[in-house]
Amino acid sequence: MSDFAVDTSTLCLFDVDGTLTAARQHVTPEMTEFLQKLRTRVRVGVVGGSDLSKIKEQLGDDVIQKVDYVFAENGLEAYRHGQFLSVQSIQAHMGEELLQDFINFCLNYMAKIKLPKKRGTFIEFRNGMLNVSPIGRSCTQEERKEFYELDQKEKIREKFVSILKEEFKGKGLSFSIGGQISFDVFPDGWDKRFCLGIVEKDNYSTIHFFGDKTKTGGNDYEIYSDPRTVGHEVSCPEETRRLCEQLFFS
Repeated sequence: MSDFAVDTSTLCLFDVDGTLTAARQHVTPEMTEFLQKLRTRVRVGVVGGSDLSKIKEQLGDDVIQKVDYVFAENGLEAYRHGQFLSVQSIQAHMGEELLQDFINFCLNYMAKIKLPKKRGTFIEFRNGMLNVSPIGRSCTQEERKEFYELDQKEKIREKFVSILKEEFKGKGLSFSIGGQISFDVFPDGWDKRFCLGIVEKDNYSTIHFFGDKTKTGGNDYEIYSDPRTVGHEVSCPEETRRLCEQLFFS
């Protein structure tokens, strides 16, 4: 342990994919160790767009005990100091009719896209969002990479989202493109800023946020540019670690 007291007025929130781990990969032992070291200085939380089971896959089954906050699905499922806090429901919020119209439209649209590969789970239903993937979430790491490279060139997800924005205008839905193969759909205001409403109750004087998808349309953009946070853009876990070393250990 360090000789420094923990600064309980400062919170560091980390995105998962591309920030603490390589995309959809398991966290390295070095990063796990570093997060524990960081907790000797400040409070630490993770905020991922994925559901809790995927966050556990990447950060370990004991992640809820290992950090001060875990916000799965942008904080729509929240854990604080190892305890379950709250969960939201997208179907209760949207209503079945709009939900089905939306799902049907997506499936119909995806049926018309020709891709090098298509796999399974094109729409994943989560507590607080729908995750839509044109290639399907059950693709392999190799197929994921192939789709991502094609998407960079042909803007498959970007075009899909702009059509959905037009089709469902005024229905209170937001969209964000994160990761490599999918995009998220959720009620307005249910982006990563949702978790800030939860931590506000703990009266932090400074909240740092670290993320890699911080440009407009990326799923870190809203929380990164929120006046309540000090936003840090990173490109990989190594950079996240370097930045934290500079901020809290130099």
